[in-house]
Amino acid sequence: MLSIKYNPLPLTFILPMNSLINQIEALQKISQELDPTFEEREKLNEQVREFANHFMENLESYPAYVKGEPSTEKLTIKSGKKNLKELLAVFNSEVVLKGIKPASGKHLGYVPGGGIYTAALADFLASVTNEYAGMYYASPGAVAIENETLNWMKSIFGFPKDAVGNLTSGGSIANLIALTAARDKHKIKNEKITKSVLYLSPQTHHCIHKALRIIGLEDVKVQLLELDTLHKIDTLKLSEKIKEDISNGLKPFMVIATAGTTDTGAIDSLDEIGEIAKNHNLWYHIDAAYGGFFILSESKKNLFKGIEMADSLVVDPHKGLFLPYGIGAVLIKDKEAVFHSHHYTADYMQDANSVNSQLNPSDVSPELTKHFRGLRLWLPLQIHGIEPFIASFDEKLLLTTYFRNQLVELGFKVGPKPDLTISYFWYPSNEIEENEFNEKLVEFIHTNGDVFLSTTKIEGKFVIRMAILSIRTKKATIDTAIKMINKCLIETKKYFKY
Repeated sequence: MLSIKYNPLPLTFILPMNSLINQIEALQKISQELDPTFEEREKLNEQVREFANHFMENLESYPAYVKGEPSTEKLTIKSGKKNLKELLAVFNSEVVLKGIKPASGKHLGYVPGGGIYTAALADFLASVTNEYAGMYYASPGAVAIENETLNWMKSIFGFPKDAVGNLTSGGSIANLIALTAARDKHKIKNEKITKSVLYLSPQTHHCIHKALRIIGLEDVKVQLLELDTLHKIDTLKLSEKIKEDISNGLKPFMVIATAGTTDTGAIDSLDEIGEIAKNHNLWYHIDAAYGGFFILSESKKNLFKGIEMADSLVVDPHKGLFLPYGIGAVLIKDKEAVFHSHHYTADYMQDANSVNSQLNPSDVSPELTKHFRGLRLWLPLQIHGIEPFIASFDEKLLLTTYFRNQLVELGFKVGPKPDLTISYFWYPSNEIEENEFNEKLVEFIHTNGDVFLSTTKIEGKFVIRMAILSIRTKKATIDTAIKMINKCLIETKKYFKY
């Protein structure tokens, strides 16, 4: 046994120095495994590179959707070790080859963006260097890059230079930050909550409703606005509703417009809604998570007139700029409204607080621990420039028109011409109830899985939804989708003996 010497200080024991050193060295040999040597890193890197290259080269041959549940037995963490080759095989079989394939150009069901390769390299560099992007003091370069990407967005959307912003995990947190700022600007709390009114479209993304609950505004009066035939907010009805609510003693404080709705790809009349918000002193928020970056396309720029009037704006680079999941952005004009909830100081951060040459991301977000997300946007923009992104926007817009035209030739009905690249369609049925027929059709489509399409309901009608935004969606993809749909349509007719 080790002999223990007593130190005169109360309740403190000291091991003999040799024994202490021996224990440290023994533990160091074990813990060193977490920090591989150059040779070990090279072996690991080669296996990951081989896996990634095989995935990328074969991505188009994979089904876009495969039904099935992962094996919990294979994924369970147990005692003992496994080698990387074995784990990559499990990752491939239980993750990559099941469910929706978000990286695939044949994923037309939601808005994945595809995930460009140079952004993945940026994520690798951000993780290896482990830069902390929350405080300028800790990593001035990382924070400067984050702020530079936000400044670039301000210039695109006509926001003033002194607006604040944040790179978030996605649109949900970005919208949460914006709604919190609106709440604090108008001091919506206590007895004011039930008298306050928020105006939005029935097409507004559901993360807005989640955010209201989270920030304590579940009991505000939410007015779902009437839409026109193009699924856009009817601005005349909006004005009438605001005046009616004021006459009834309510307190309107916020209106939310959408630039690219999830169901139909519609862009609300941003300038008209902006004027209404200004006239009634309402906080004007625009959710452009999906559609915002289409402002860079000359063919669509006019639809975004008025976006610069917003008090707050949300866009998602992991949608509109084709980046991997995990990066949204919010821009807000009123810095003090944002700081009210998010800017705090602590004694242990006094060194950091002495450096104020740039805005700290942690001062405008609930996040203190901040992943260096900005690099995944900054690096691709620097490597590729903006031209390939703009070309991709225009390509996706034309592919949407091409897809709709092909569907009409097959006998499908399509929704109104979309502003962007989300649209919907259904097969008209005279003998079988339409919703039932199209639900069965989608079952066959999902079972086939060559191309993934999702569904929604428009005024009670079950419709099939297309969302064309993946960087890898090409004309050949749409041709594959049409062949699959036609095949599944024939199967559906046989099922119903149509």
